Amino acid sequence: MSTTSRLPAVNTVGPMAPFRWLADGWRDLWAAWAPNLACGLLAAACCAGVGAALVLTNLAYWAFILTCGFVFVAPVLAMGPYETGRRLEAGERPTLASTFIVPQAYRQDVAYLGLALLMIFFIWGQVAQIVYGLSTFQIHRTVAAFADFALNTGEGRRMMVVGSAIGGAIAFLTYCLVVVSAPMLLDRGRSVFEATVTSVRAVNQNFVPMLLWAFILAALTLGSAATGFAALIVVFPWLGLASWRAYRDLVAEG
Repeated sequence: MSTTSRLPAVNTVGPMAPFRWLADGWRDLWAAWAPNLACGLLAAACCAGVGAALVLTNLAYWAFILTCGFVFVAPVLAMGPYETGRRLEAGERPTLASTFIVPQAYRQDVAYLGLALLMIFFIWGQVAQIVYGLSTFQIHRTVAAFADFALNTGEGRRMMVVGSAIGGAIAFLTYCLVVVSAPMLLDRGRSVFEATVTSVRAVNQNFVPMLLWAFILAALTLGSAATGFAALIVVFPWLGLASWRAYRDLVAEG
């Protein structure tokens, strides 16, 4: 049997489907609130710790790069919420152990996907540095100095526009590859090739709802940074559970 013939069918969903995924994910969040919030607390603590360390060591620009880059790697970090969603759907009771120790996440194909996302993240970091270097001859080491440059100078505003356009294109390409593939690898034991191809097909077949879903994921994830990442305690598991619901809605059984 060829690889193409083994690919699962992709369902067509309505334009408002992302709001249904969010609602279902919200119910799942509180159906197993202890492991979900523990997972979110760990994610928030790690992000806040890294961000604070960069700011305190006068590497504010890297804090900005890593905050934006978190969008690239977050899907493969959400294996715990995916597993919680899978267990809830199966009528099982998720626990702290089942959320933090997910045997299926240690498969070789999951590692390949994670490595690919890490490479994309590094490429984004290099592109961001190039855009920054072409925009100014100074190094803005503090958050205040960088924000003043980005918001109050013509060069800074151009940097933000160009950086956002390039970063958005890279982020959307990454999203197409991973939005379905990460939970699919956990659920079905498929190869990374089959999972990423199915993910791209799901976006292509449902472009309008998937574009809306991409905007929601990016807005909530980046918006959490404005709270010092505290909002990730809820947002991280919520979006992970909603992403599991999205995958189950988009990819047909079999």
